[in-house]
Amino acid sequence: MQLGMIGLGRMGGNIVRRLLKGGHTAVVYDRDPKAVEALVKEGAVGADSLEEFVSKLEVPRTAWVMLPAGAITEETVGTLKGLMQAGDTVIDGGNSFYKDDIRRAAELREAGLHYVDVGTSGGVWGLERGYCMMVGGDSEAVQRIDPILATLAPGLGSVPRTPGREGRDPCAEQGYIHAGPSGAGHFVKMVHNGIEYGLMQAYAEGFDILRHANAEELPEAQRFDLNIGDIAEVWRRGSVVSSWLLDLTAQALASDERLDSFSGFVADSGEGRWTLNAAIEESVPATVLSAALYARFRSREHASFADKLLSAMRKGFGGHQEPK
Repeated sequence: MQLGMIGLGRMGGNIVRRLLKGGHTAVVYDRDPKAVEALVKEGAVGADSLEEFVSKLEVPRTAWVMLPAGAITEETVGTLKGLMQAGDTVIDGGNSFYKDDIRRAAELREAGLHYVDVGTSGGVWGLERGYCMMVGGDSEAVQRIDPILATLAPGLGSVPRTPGREGRDPCAEQGYIHAGPSGAGHFVKMVHNGIEYGLMQAYAEGFDILRHANAEELPEAQRFDLNIGDIAEVWRRGSVVSSWLLDLTAQALASDERLDSFSGFVADSGEGRWTLNAAIEESVPATVLSAALYARFRSREHASFADKLLSAMRKGFGGHQEPK
């Protein structure tokens, strides 16, 4: 199947590469010509403008927008609305606010276009590991792009099957779901990222306690000079707190146990705030997630070892760099 990709950054480019390896074809566009040239060398068809991009797509067209949430995505979707035709599909695979998806879907529907929101998790490792995807949109459009989703998804892999799932949606255990109508995909991804904040904060605070276990203010008998890199490694193997985030933590500590290369300034890209707003609207308590978000705010005033570890995890899974 053919897919058009707009935005060839850390994730967009690797999504195209995974599709090409899976036997699909791709038309690509990015404001950086070098990013386009790199993928053309790997078998994609390049475009120098959005107009040329749309002209090279097969009818019914499918265009995936993989850009930062906000104005640039809004502008690009609006431009595609004017260039594409009834029956075509626009996919937003970034981290857009789900209420924006609901509005955009209604606007594109008036022009006869389908709009699909795909919450995409996998970061810079998606090319190798696959992408976990949470999809929102009408059934017709989602079913038509299923070959794309199936190729991008991780598949069963080595994860044991969950007992009692017989007769349920088989796509979930492949690594993607049709979560519901427009906005549902990004809503689920939003909460996913909110949970991610909480998990990361728990690891960061725990390792900070371990690192300070030999503090001078402690009685001598209670001081422990712990190797936290080894602790991270042993917890990866059979512990109930093992996870991919812990794997990334162990990698960071193995290369730099003091994390001196990180300032500890921890950014947030919006999903944590949106998750808390949703919790308020639903009257659902979210004390852990709110504390994790506030900890990121605090890191911009005074960074601790825990904050450096948060930065290391963000770089590990998403390639996020600290502000200069």
